[in-house]
Amino acid sequence: MKTWKKRTKAVHAGIRRSQYNEVSEAIYLTQGFVYDTAEDAEARFIEAGEDEFIYARYGNPTIAMFEDRIAALEGAEAGFATASGMAAVNGALTSMLRAGDHVVSARALFGSCLYILEEVLTRYGVEVTFVDGTDLEAWEQAIRPDTKAVFFESISNPTLEVIDITAVSKLANAVGATVIVDNVFATPVFSDAIAQGADVVVYSATKHIDGQGRALGGVILATREFIRGTVEPYMKHTGGSMSPFTAWMMLKGLETIELRVRAQADTAQKLASALEADGTLTNVIYPGLASHPQNALTKAQMGAGGTVLSIDAGTQEAAFKLLNALEIVTISNNLGDAKSIATHPATTTHQRLPDDTKAMLGITPGLVRLSVGLEDPDDLLADLRAAIGQIG
Repeated sequence: MKTWKKRTKAVHAGIRRSQYNEVSEAIYLTQGFVYDTAEDAEARFIEAGEDEFIYARYGNPTIAMFEDRIAALEGAEAGFATASGMAAVNGALTSMLRAGDHVVSARALFGSCLYILEEVLTRYGVEVTFVDGTDLEAWEQAIRPDTKAVFFESISNPTLEVIDITAVSKLANAVGATVIVDNVFATPVFSDAIAQGADVVVYSATKHIDGQGRALGGVILATREFIRGTVEPYMKHTGGSMSPFTAWMMLKGLETIELRVRAQADTAQKLASALEADGTLTNVIYPGLASHPQNALTKAQMGAGGTVLSIDAGTQEAAFKLLNALEIVTISNNLGDAKSIATHPATTTHQRLPDDTKAMLGITPGLVRLSVGLEDPDDLLADLRAAIGQIG
């Protein structure tokens, strides 16, 4: 399997077939498992084997298939599937940190990630230092000999800053800090984060992995030692595990993720290029554009610009007019869906941030985040141009 390419791994990795030899993965909707003898139960609770299960909160055959498949796709040794993307972020951080530990984080983060770092971790005595994620000197100055972990989104939400995974990882690893990367916008298709130096990768499987707006889910990917020794004990006792039915949906999502995401990224590139050339918007932000500050890094790190672009209509009033005029693109706060979705971050996903913080992060009143779906590119461009024309 090591020689398989990503598309093949996304279809075949991790399969466990029952005695019936089914083609599509089985859904094991059970909360517990039966032991032949009391001695077998005792032995399993002491140490479960590779394909042995105790309780659905600890693991399940369907969930294990998803964990193994996404780990193979990402190039990780192991994974732990979680109830949501935020359960994955929280689990990856909280499971390894203690009072007195120091974390360095990029400041440009999704609102819920900021909440965990600013409110939850500090509440329990963890010190957090925020830096401009694109400034390597800032990382170097903030990372201390006692820094326990660094955390960042490889592409920030919603301003699409791209962080140099290899460079930041080298700085962190020099002091023994664990590098935790939220890789949602990069997707497993364009990601080589572990090969580039990350120790832990987290995904909201709700996004591109499901890709069809059906279910919440997340996953933490790392070495077998980190997953089994650090993450699993924390997650199984705090109850943040994925359900078997959700895992089955995520397995089905992985089968088509390569085809979907590459098509979405191609469309995003076309839309960003056309809208920038039109010159009617205040700003068009897309890592695949030559005008993007980290365009060269994007090409080297991912090979493509991803499925999301952000456009600035100038004012909140103009942004709302644009959003309300859209016919194909829907207004919602998800991303990575087969349907194109537009979001106004300043009043939704990042609403809780003070105005000065929004301004510092580039979340302007006119900013609209556009997650590109699988519709015809020409139809999407026509829809956007017509909506932009309504701004006046």
